[in-house]
Amino acid sequence: MTKAKSKPKAVTRSAARKTAKSKMRARAPAAPPKAAGRPDTKHARIIAMLRAPAGATIAAIVATTDWQPHSVRGFLAGIVRKKLLLNLVAEQTDKGRVYRIKDGKASSVAAERAKQAA
Repeated sequence: MTKAKSKPKAVTRSAARKTAKSKMRARAPAAPPKAAGRPDTKHARIIAMLRAPAGATIAAIVATTDWQPHSVRGFLAGIVRKKLLLNLVAEQTDKGRVYRIKDGKASSVAAERAKQAA
């Protein structure tokens, strides 16, 4: 008589899983966040436009980035003001509302939010 083939033992499978998990844990740490290392990003271009003495309008930023106007406003509020804590000011001119980053400390509202977040 011939012997029926037996299924592989569960120990073999669990050993394989342990090996796979240990290999995953041994990976190198993730790359550092991309901040100043990439100067040609959309974020960097917007910041450069805002730092210029003339500033930038939402229409100019939309034309540069191909974003929707509500996305530009969200970037200005969320990234520029809240995350980067830059002093973003807006002035009404004959061209429309012009946004500009002024040198110096961040606005008092942004500084207050930073204290609350910490």
